[in-house]
Amino acid sequence: MFTTVALTTSQIVVQVCLFLVAAIAIFGGSLQFYLGQPDTSPRLDNVHRFMAGVYLSTGIICLWAALTIRQQGFLVYLLALGVLLAGVGRLVSISKVGLPEPAAVWLGYLIPELLIPFIMAGAHYAGS
Repeated sequence: MFTTVALTTSQIVVQVCLFLVAAIAIFGGSLQFYLGQPDTSPRLDNVHRFMAGVYLSTGIICLWAALTIRQQGFLVYLLALGVLLAGVGRLVSISKVGLPEPAAVWLGYLIPELLIPFIMAGAHYAGS
């Protein structure tokens, strides 16, 4: 008979963060892969769909990491860094070309991208 040890609170927090990032990245990556970059050049559409594939695959990696949270170590920090850098990229875009409309939607993307990495990394560190 197998007995499973319950997840710690820190592991649950990290797991929830990873599931959230996975859902966003899998949905967003799939959607952008399908939609592409409308009203643009073939070069930009090509880069857009390539990055959508990276986004989608990162979501799959986050899903796997969440499902196997007991075995995860440094990968959690790397995934948190990736989310943080995505948010920083969004900040750079906003500073260079402005905030897209509707502003509330884009800020709704940005704020979690800047907060979740710290929550995830902090909880993972606390559980180590």
